[in-house]
Order: sequence, then structure tokens, then C-alpha cells
Amino acid sequence: MLSGRKIDLALEAKELAEGSPQKTTRLSGVKAQEDTLFGYPLTRVDILDQAGEAALGKPKGAYLTLDLPQLPQDREETLRAARAVAAALEALPVLPKTGTVLVAGLGNRQVTPDAIGPRSTEFLLVTRHLVAELPEDFGTLRPVAALAAGVTGSTGMESGEILGAVVEKLHPACLIAVDALAARRQERVCRTIQVSDTGIVPGSGVGNARMALDQAHLGIPVIAIGVPTVVEAATLCLDLLEEAGETAFDPALFRQPGAEWFVTPRNIDREVETLARILGLGISTALHVDFSVEDVEKWIS
Repeated sequence: MLSGRKIDLALEAKELAEGSPQKTTRLSGVKAQEDTLFGYPLTRVDILDQAGEAALGKPKGAYLTLDLPQLPQDREETLRAARAVAAALEALPVLPKTGTVLVAGLGNRQVTPDAIGPRSTEFLLVTRHLVAELPEDFGTLRPVAALAAGVTGSTGMESGEILGAVVEKLHPACLIAVDALAARRQERVCRTIQVSDTGIVPGSGVGNARMALDQAHLGIPVIAIGVPTVVEAATLCLDLLEEAGETAFDPALFRQPGAEWFVTPRNIDREVETLARILGLGISTALHVDFSVEDVEKWIS
């Protein structure tokens, strides 16, 4: 097992902490259950206390992991996946039933594996301006605002600074932050969606952690939605060696300067486009409770 290995997905942190299926360790302060949403496998991991935080290296809260065994290839499958995302969001008690919601797409639009956050905002049903300017026509809609904050290298500001200012101005009831993650299993890249109520630290998956986006920093509930779009090459190599029974090597070799490469699928542009659509439609369906996913699709088109 690689010391100091960064794990974005709570499900993978649980798997790593428990050990192999033949020798499973019961984790104190961690509860897990499996279910399905619209036919997609769902695993919920609840970190209950400090013991659970220590076991998984993640803050206390709920982590729902939705598996997409195959990426949708047509409209109907895309809408079904979006319904599952909406249902996962609705399962979190911190999602307010009313009030303005701010959706933040985190990441670099110019770097495809990191663009899923900004791209997802393109498929949102954004309504705050309509409610404010034409209340007689749109007053029954929920106010939803969206922001693709960009990255520090292009804005000179951290996402946390930008979102903190916007939250102070808009006073939303909740923030939903969408970001790319790193997986430790290649089969989960672009096939897993994690929804949690604990906030997010942008850039942490690739070792470039920025200001945390959570209730402690922003003063409002923060829901994080993440999709792994890369896997660390060192982690992948180490796992393959361990699976092959090779143990006579120094794990420190995988942490030398220059060893932290990340691997992404060759068709990542198409996969990010599909996943961004699923997330945008799913978030909008969860926020606009009187709308079906088909309704949302018509509005944004």
C-alpha cells in the first residue's frame, strides 16, 4: 500500500482502508450501503465521527457514488443518467427545498480533463435573472445562478476568493461545486460520479490544493459533485505491481520528482462532453422540482 496516497473518491478510500476482499477490516465510524438509482449502482458511504475521518482521511459527511458501467450513447440513456444524478442530490438533506442556489464549475476550460466543471454550467437551467427581471412570468421558478470561476493562472484569484465574494453578494441558500477528480482505479475514470455534502478542495486530486469551499469558509452548505477524469500513473503502476504479487520494490520510487504523471482516456473530449451534459441536466432537475429532465432539456435548448 502506498503511503500518503491521495484518494478523491470516498468509496476508493474505504476500499483501500478495508484491504483485500479476503481480509476485510471493519472500519469504526464508517457506514456503507449499496442501492440503485434508475438502474445505476449506487454506494453511499457515511463518515460518522472522528474515527471515521481518521480511517478514510475525509471529513464527516455523506458520500454517494454513482457508477455508470457504460457511458450513455444516446439521448435516452443520457436523460436516465441525469435522473440518477438528480436523485442522488435530492438524497442529501442539506440541499434546500427553496431559495437561490449558486452552481460553480471549477477547473480549467482549456484543459479537457479539467473542464468538466465549466462545461457542466453550459447545460444548466439558469433562472435568477429571469425571476428578478420578469417576476410576473417567471416568479414561480427557483432562482439558480452559475459561475465558471476559472483557475488562478488565468484570473489571478483563487476560486474560493471569487466564490466568497459572489456568495456575499447573492446570499444563496446553497453552493453546488462541480470539479474533476482523480481515481485510483482506471475503470472508474469517467464512469463514476461522487456527490457529497462536505464541500471540496479544488485541485487536491492532482496535488495542487487550493482554498477549501465548505460551510466553514463560506457560511452556507456546500455540495460537491466530482467526476474522476484522470488516474495517477504512479498509483496505476503500483496497483498493477501489487495485483501481480510483486512486493520487492520501494514505493518511494513512485514519489520522486517527475513521477507524478496523470493518465486520461484518449477520447476524453467526447466523454467530458457527455458527462457535463448529464451533470448539468441532473443538477437542474434536482433544483427545479416541478420540472422533469425532459422539461429542463427543452428549456436549455
